[in-house]
Amino acid sequence: MVQEHGGVETARRLLATPDVQVGLTTLWECGRLDLSMEALVIDPRFEELFSLEEREIARERLVAYGWEE
Repeated sequence: MVQEHGGVETARRLLATPDVQVGLTTLWECGRLDLSMEALVIDPRFEELFSLEEREIARERLVAYGWEE
């Protein structure tokens, strides 16, 4: 998907779906939520690439997995 649409567009498409991706669960199991797409979306370095709504969706998904900023 990233090769076809690029990183930002892929992230937007994944955030637009109601389903949490298996990769997020896998990263949670490994204790590495910091490597998730959701963590990158809320990273201040990339803030301007995503809408407030997209950032909130990412944050909500991370919080559901116990993310603490």
